[in-house]
Amino acid sequence: MTVQAQRFREFRMPDVGEGLTEAEILKWYVAVGDAVTDGQVICEVETAKAAVELPIPYDGVVSEIRFEEGTTVDVGTPIIVVDAGPSAEGAGEAAPAAEPQAAQPAEPPAAPAVKREAVLVGYGVAPSSTTRRPRKQAAPVNGTAAAAAPAPPAPVSAERPLAKPPVRKLAKDLGIDLATVVPTGPNGVVTREDIRAAAAPPATLPQAAAPAQAAPATAPAFAPGGRETRTPIKGVRKATAQAMVASAFTAPHVTEFVTFDITRTMKLVQELKEDRAFTGLKVSPLLLVAKALLVAIRRNPQVNSAWDEAAQEIVHKSYVNLGIAAATPRGLIVPNIKDAQDKTLPELAAALGELVATAREGKTSPADMQNGTMTITNVGVFGVDTGTPILNPGESAILAFGAVKLQPWVHKGKVKPRHVTTLALSFDHRLVDGELGSKVLADVAAVLEQPKRLITWA
Repeated sequence: MTVQAQRFREFRMPDVGEGLTEAEILKWYVAVGDAVTDGQVICEVETAKAAVELPIPYDGVVSEIRFEEGTTVDVGTPIIVVDAGPSAEGAGEAAPAAEPQAAQPAEPPAAPAVKREAVLVGYGVAPSSTTRRPRKQAAPVNGTAAAAAPAPPAPVSAERPLAKPPVRKLAKDLGIDLATVVPTGPNGVVTREDIRAAAAPPATLPQAAAPAQAAPATAPAFAPGGRETRTPIKGVRKATAQAMVASAFTAPHVTEFVTFDITRTMKLVQELKEDRAFTGLKVSPLLLVAKALLVAIRRNPQVNSAWDEAAQEIVHKSYVNLGIAAATPRGLIVPNIKDAQDKTLPELAAALGELVATAREGKTSPADMQNGTMTITNVGVFGVDTGTPILNPGESAILAFGAVKLQPWVHKGKVKPRHVTTLALSFDHRLVDGELGSKVLADVAAVLEQPKRLITWA
């Protein structure tokens, strides 16, 4: 028993952030039978904060993958089993050998052994269902007559179809629901040929395959082209929704607005692009908005605080972890630039560029999104004048930067076309009263209207 436990190593879903309870498996980079080495990335998972690649902590051969792509798994649950024995050949022979021991209900390690045999290639169901329902019943599909072939779709609601990641991707690309495909592979595994057969027009199918084509008639609820489409609420979007609801109903929000002439800042942006100190760096109006906010915080440090409900204290912070809201395919995330108050303008530009690039690639780490103190959301990139942003939990304020537009504006006593924008500052009225919020917003606008103040105020 001890030897077997040492040989077959279970890798459990880790907590890749602080206090996370679950993560969704986005992509497997290995399959059953693949050799893996200590430190090799085996999959990518999405937590409530970011997408993270997980490395395996030991050498061996993959003998089982417990969950398919798209499954949300609790932290601490085994997701993959590796045969750490001397050879790859031993992996396929040793797993069945453990089954007699697994039959003893009193032994806690028995469940993984039974599940290894039942799940086969690992793309099965959650642990609570696999230990009670062996999949060996699906094996007769290969040996029965054609009339028995449609039987597997019947328990679709209770079981997930078995298929390897490339087969699942093929099905997704062709718009085929795996639950409607009759498997012909060993032990009820869906193969590439099964997917192609299901995707082929009825006229090209042999007569014997007609029952398989009848299944798609019961189209899934999420079929493209339907009147409604449903998307599961999970990952980053789920966490964002929960945080926004908690913030909206916990912190009393107040939002103030200011519209002003930002022409000089737009000219400064063009000048900085030609400056050697910014070679290779992205210079944008957002960079100067971020610097202006940091200047305003330095002039009004009370705004950089947090409300500790449990301790009934206000936490004043001497550092600024400046969050930048970033829209990604997985939803809105807010990574932050640590100790932004100490960075020069070129250093801030480099940090901002790295933050945005990492977010777009989906590689933002949970640590990069923790301990933010204040946030900027650039709604102007969508052509929006401004908004009333909701605070990130634990932060005192959030600044919305609206679109910069050429408008008629009174400048030096004459109406001229000038670049104009609107800023909106939402703040927690428990921490920031109207006077303090107004001072901060006015200071940001003053710096952007007269960017020379960066020199005197900073």
